[in-house]
Amino acid sequence: MTEVPDNSLRARGEEAVGELAQALLENPLFSSAVSRALGAGERAVQAQRSAIGAAGLASQTDVDRLEKRLRLISLRIDELEDRLDELAERR
Repeated sequence: MTEVPDNSLRARGEEAVGELAQALLENPLFSSAVSRALGAGERAVQAQRSAIGAAGLASQTDVDRLEKRLRLISLRIDELEDRLDELAERR
């Protein structure tokens, strides 16, 4: 049995995978199936968002946005406290 260097074997494997990927991309049935699957995933996400909204629950995006706003408010309060302390020290 002849031993094949790792680089050669790897190169042949990468070439085979590339050819397979190209063949799949050129196959209209495969492309159509992928498109339908992606579309179904997007519709499922939209349905999930609608269900969460209908239930009156906050989405992760809503929670993240609220968390960001609370951080900003906290920073502003800290700044105001610092300014009030400065004014109090001047008197």
